[in-house]
Amino acid sequence: MGKQALLKKLLQDIRASYWFLPTILAVFAVLLAQVMQYLDHNQVLLSDAWRTTQVEGARSTLALISQSVIGVTGVMFSMTIVAVSFASGNFGPRLIGNFMRDRGNQWSLGILIATFVYTLLILRAVQSPYGPEGANDAFVPHLSMLVALALTGVSVLTMIFYVHHIPEIINVSNISAKLGRRLRDAVERVIDANKDADDGPTVKFPKRKPDHQIFLKSDGFVQTWDRSRLAEIAEDHDLKFELLHATGEFVTTYSPMLNVWGDSDYSDETEQDIRDCFALGSIPTEQQNLLFMVEQLVEMIARALSPGVNDPYTAVNCLNWLYVGLITAANHDGGLTSRQTGRLRYPELDFKVLFETSFERAYPYIKSDAIVCSHLDGLLTRLMDEADNKDILDPVAALQKKVAAQHKDD
Repeated sequence: MGKQALLKKLLQDIRASYWFLPTILAVFAVLLAQVMQYLDHNQVLLSDAWRTTQVEGARSTLALISQSVIGVTGVMFSMTIVAVSFASGNFGPRLIGNFMRDRGNQWSLGILIATFVYTLLILRAVQSPYGPEGANDAFVPHLSMLVALALTGVSVLTMIFYVHHIPEIINVSNISAKLGRRLRDAVERVIDANKDADDGPTVKFPKRKPDHQIFLKSDGFVQTWDRSRLAEIAEDHDLKFELLHATGEFVTTYSPMLNVWGDSDYSDETEQDIRDCFALGSIPTEQQNLLFMVEQLVEMIARALSPGVNDPYTAVNCLNWLYVGLITAANHDGGLTSRQTGRLRYPELDFKVLFETSFERAYPYIKSDAIVCSHLDGLLTRLMDEADNKDILDPVAALQKKVAAQHKDD
C-alpha cells in the first residue's frame, strides 16, 4: 500500500471507526483525574464547607457511580448492535458504516466510558487513616468527587439522548436523507475540484500499447488515490498515465492499475512512487467515491421493492434523494462534466455516469411498481425542466421514453 495514500486511508478509517473518539475521551478522563487529584491534595478551589464527605461515604458514592455507568454502557452497546443488525438486514449491509460514523453514537459511548474511567481512578485515590493509631490522615478528594457527580449528570443526559437517537438513526427516511445530503455535498466537491484542478496543458496520448503497466501487488477495493502526486510524477519524469480502475473498483495482484507511456526516466524507484499513490481496502468507501452513496440508495430501492417487503414509499423517498444528487450534478457551477488535461487520464465521472448508476440501475426494480414508476416519470420531467445544462440530458430523455412505453404497456 502506498505511503502517500496510506495517511489518507488511515484518516478515513479513523473517521469511520467506533473506537477512536471513545478512546480519546477515556485518555482525557485519565488526565482529568490526575489534575483533579493534584488540586485536591493542594486544597485548591474548594472551601472547607464542601469538605464534609467521609471516607466510607466517598467510596460508596464513587463505587455506585462507576457500577451504574458501566452497566448502562453495556446496555447502550447492546442497543447499538441491535440497531446495526436491524439496519443491515433491512436496508443492506453496506449501510453499517453510516452507523459506525455517527457522531451521536461515538460521543454517547465515549462520555459514559470516560465517566467510568474517571470515577474508578478517583475511587482509588480515597484513603482511610493508616499507620500507628491512624497517624496518617484520611484523604477524600472532595473536588474530584464533585466533578464525578457532574459527569454522572452528563451521563444521565447522554443516556436520555441516546434512547431518543437510536430510533432516529434507524428511521429509513433519515437514513436516505443523510445519504442524499452527503451525495449532494460530494457532487459539489467533485465539481469544485475539477474546476480548480490544474493538470497542465492537454497532452496527446500515444495510440500504441503502453510501455509499462503498474500492478499494485495487492487485492482489494481502490479506496483512495493521490491525483496531484501522480500528475507531479508524470511531469517530473516525462511520463503519461492512464488510470484503468476508478475509486471503488476491485483490483487484484494481476490487475494492471496504470498504463504508462515514456522511457526517458523510468526506474524501479519511480514505479514504487507511483504505487505509493494508491491505497486499497477490503470494502469500498465514500471517500473519493460518490457512486458508493448512489449504490446504497439504489440497494435500498431494490430491497424496498422486493416481494418480501413491498414498500413503494421508501423507494419513492430514495428516488427523491437521488434526484437531489442529479439536479446538483446538472446545475452546480456548470454541472458535473469530464475535464481531463495534462499527462493523467482516468475513468470519467460525469452526469451520464451518475445518471446511469442511479436512475437507470434502479429502473429494473421500479418498472413493475406503478406508484414508484409514476414518481420516477415525474422526477425525469422535473429534471428535464429544471436542469440548466441541457446538453447533458440525453440519457434522461432515453429513460423517459422507456418509462412512457412501460406506462403504455400497463
